Amino acid sequence: MYKNSSIPFKPVSLETKKPVPVDIEIAQTQMAKVKPITELAEEIGLKPDELELFGKYKAKVRLEVLDRLKDVPDGKYIDVTAITPTPLGEGKSTTMVGLSQALGAHLGKNVFTCIRQPSQGPTFGIKGGAAGGGYSQIVPMEDFNLHLTGDIHAITAANNLLAAAIDTRMYHESRQSDAALFRRLCPTAKDGSRSFAPSMIKRLEKLGINKTNPDDLTSEEIHRFVRLDIDPDSITWRRGIDTNDRMLREITIGQGPKENGFTRRTGFDITVASEIMAILALTTDLKDMRERFGKIVIGTSRAGDPVTAEDIGCAGAMAVLMMDAIKPNLMQTLEGTPAFVHAGPFANIAHGNSSIIADRIALKLADYVVTESGFGADVGMEKFFDIKCRYSGLIPNTVVMVATVRALKMHGGGPTVKAGQPLDPAYTEENLDLLRAGLCNLEAHIKNALNFGIPVVVAVNSFKDDTPAEVELVREAAINAGAEDAVIAKHWMEGGKGAVELAEAVVKACEKPSNFKFLYPLKGTSIKDKIETLCTEIYGADGVEYLPEAEKKIEQYTKFGFDELPICMAKTHLSLSHDPALKGVPKGFTIPIRDIRASVGAGFLYPLAGSMSTMPGLPTRPVFFDVDLDLKTGKVIGLF
Repeated sequence: MYKNSSIPFKPVSLETKKPVPVDIEIAQTQMAKVKPITELAEEIGLKPDELELFGKYKAKVRLEVLDRLKDVPDGKYIDVTAITPTPLGEGKSTTMVGLSQALGAHLGKNVFTCIRQPSQGPTFGIKGGAAGGGYSQIVPMEDFNLHLTGDIHAITAANNLLAAAIDTRMYHESRQSDAALFRRLCPTAKDGSRSFAPSMIKRLEKLGINKTNPDDLTSEEIHRFVRLDIDPDSITWRRGIDTNDRMLREITIGQGPKENGFTRRTGFDITVASEIMAILALTTDLKDMRERFGKIVIGTSRAGDPVTAEDIGCAGAMAVLMMDAIKPNLMQTLEGTPAFVHAGPFANIAHGNSSIIADRIALKLADYVVTESGFGADVGMEKFFDIKCRYSGLIPNTVVMVATVRALKMHGGGPTVKAGQPLDPAYTEENLDLLRAGLCNLEAHIKNALNFGIPVVVAVNSFKDDTPAEVELVREAAINAGAEDAVIAKHWMEGGKGAVELAEAVVKACEKPSNFKFLYPLKGTSIKDKIETLCTEIYGADGVEYLPEAEKKIEQYTKFGFDELPICMAKTHLSLSHDPALKGVPKGFTIPIRDIRASVGAGFLYPLAGSMSTMPGLPTRPVFFDVDLDLKTGKVIGLF
């Protein structure tokens, strides 16, 4: 029975088949058994007026539930991470779901899964969806991987509203006098009165102008108020779209007949790389989100001062567009355990974790909350600890480290692994020497997790070609490296039943004492010190090289007072280093920092290590070729 419920939780029976059908077939077959979302909500202790229904099987949860449950103790907090993956991924989301199903449906624990919402870019590109896989999935699978409740579309709208507002402001400032601008910004009402909009009052406060009547401003105060004087070359805010569209990486705007003279180069980012997505994941309530939007820095004035979304007058409207997106989405696993699907920032660019709000609600409802941080532990887990945990105040009890024989063989020097191409026989035949050579990558990630003071359980995600000798070799190496336990998990093939041993190990590890600590302090530590600590202690670099643009930004951000923000490194997920070609545990390398950007609203600085793209491209043969409607049944086909 869940902590705040008066009725027992009823798991959903799962019938498995061999060979395992494709993901969407499993999900659609199981939908005949899963519970209506209202029934699930009652089982976990949510009240009807705390739900906003989106059909029969999903709902948003109102934030007021946190007020009702504020005195309820938090449950255990578990982060699922992984070794450095192959381009195919190592089943981290699938492991998280399988672990939750094992805890809830087989061990009788009350559990909650907190998972990110996937971008339609990878869903239609090459990677596919992110609802889990096999017999460990979130359902409805189609809803999860597509529009869900529209959160990503809301982010796109808010992002592009700000982008339009920036260019429009520059356009009007250049064409109008101070007096004309002021008249339009503060028009006269029908009764002859004039007043400041709420966003304008915030700008006046920033300027130190303590006046509430527009007619009281002096000409000098009017000039300071209306002139943002944005330097076009300084603008970092780009437009967004949730599609892999490589042709939008760089574009030229301002080519219309009336916009002549306002041409500039900019581009599109994929929506999930927007700072608004990062804010959604790190915010704690509606007030905090509104304040974070106001702090977004879009560039600088010609005088070199930061210009914010609050200065533009756009932050309030952005908050309105996001007022529903802040509520987490309630769904369920194939075996009927509850799941929050909320936020989906990329881990190689942003911080790669689901929302603080979802975690906080889940921890009040359940005794065990299983969440996931994107990509390998050097990326998502480090950002989970050093960024998300700082802003949430939540401390994890256990780290689950997902490892596969396939990935470890790659790190031992195996042939290149490419998505969409058959695996080389080195990965499908027993090769203990190749595997042994790659175990260093697992050992390095375990060491990094232990350095944060959190117990580690290794989940060896079992594939059909793994041999007993190979799996046992991984288990022994993990335990020798300091893991509490290392367990073979077959949740993809068997659902929760295949992860029971893993679940038992996690429950045991959660009772172990921990001594959690951050990698670096925020205050009294320079931007360079934070970057160099991260690069040497987590990635194993010999040092850091700062390119001229990065040196310029460090000086600028220190002047602005941004030096007390945490670091969110933008780097490849395919290596512990900055170079995706360097596998295993690279040695003797220096991390090049080519630029540093500020996500002040989200609350971090993100250095760019090497070349990073914020807009993925489509492959020659994208996944969308297979996606269609079965016109006889009305069902979606081809998603995976």
